[in-house]
Amino acid sequence: MSLPVTVTFMLADWIVKGLADGTFERVGGLIRNVKTKQIVTWLREQGADNSTGKQLEELGRSLQATQGILQVTSAVSILNLGVSVIGFAVIAQRLKELEKRLQQAQKLLNNINRKIDLSFYANFRAAIELATNAFTMTKTENRRSSALQAINRFLEAEHIYTEYTDIEIEQKSQIADEYLLTLSLAYLAEARCYLELEEHDTALRRFQEGSIVIRSRIHKYVKLLLTFNPAVYLQPQFRGQIDLRRLTRIYQWLDPTLDENAVFDMQRMNLFMLAQDPNNSKWVQSIPAAIWDSEIDWVGKAIWDDPKPQIYARLPKTLAVMESMIETDRRFESYQTEVQAISQLGISFHDWLKLTPSIEIKQNGNGLIYIIPSKPLELQPSR
Repeated sequence: MSLPVTVTFMLADWIVKGLADGTFERVGGLIRNVKTKQIVTWLREQGADNSTGKQLEELGRSLQATQGILQVTSAVSILNLGVSVIGFAVIAQRLKELEKRLQQAQKLLNNINRKIDLSFYANFRAAIELATNAFTMTKTENRRSSALQAINRFLEAEHIYTEYTDIEIEQKSQIADEYLLTLSLAYLAEARCYLELEEHDTALRRFQEGSIVIRSRIHKYVKLLLTFNPAVYLQPQFRGQIDLRRLTRIYQWLDPTLDENAVFDMQRMNLFMLAQDPNNSKWVQSIPAAIWDSEIDWVGKAIWDDPKPQIYARLPKTLAVMESMIETDRRFESYQTEVQAISQLGISFHDWLKLTPSIEIKQNGNGLIYIIPSKPLELQPSR
């Protein structure tokens, strides 16, 4: 069967040129035309580890490009570039990483007698094991029955972690992002079950519904981390770490019509406010606990100690968290177009999984392969 795609280790010259001149952009695991939104390439890791950020940076260097050519950031999403790469074993690994992060956070939260409910992570892991076992069964009816049981558990996880996420965002806490990422894994695991069953339409619908839930909460979280005065991220001490371009990309995710000039104009008065308050006392008093929580982060300090150096030291990492959450949203969006493409190209999900360069020798060393349709695909936007 001749498939209407080319799979290669090397990015085509015309795509490289389009990325360099701004005709194309990377959104999660795909490259598309900025104006028409037609898809010209999907990116896929060759391994299932979470080294995508390094891979994209290596790709940027191989293109002799600036950091902006693939919108590469120092932050890495917990999600892989392609839905085909992030199977149940990878989801289980990512879930374990998040659970470990929450266990570490619990040690700090013990200082204020606050407990994190980790009990449902065991149920989530059991659901993943059930799904894994389901798709090793040979009898179709048994496979489908077990898969549907796993789906029901994933649905329960979605409801649980939506509630947990909302509570933590409302409390402006430092663990809201862990619950948000767990929520994204729950939707991904459910959709993956439908894909394994070749139920493409249902998988797409669940991705779209999950995207609405996840994006709205990432939006709230990003706005929270920007604080009431985002110009604080542009202070002179962050020269070489944070520039206007990075802040602009965050604002462009919130509002795609903005450019660097517009973002700078938005910050003019904020910069003036910072200049009027050299100690940033008003900003420090209003800082959300998601960035710095005096009850947790200032335990044992003398009343006359100045917390600002510690707070400022966290801002580059906080910006990277925003970039990572936005990257997660974009990858979730690209999963939807991947499922749409599978249907439009007439490829089964299992054939899509098997796509690999046939005789080409790996040359670029960045750990990515490129799936290029015979002609740009125009897919219905998910939003």
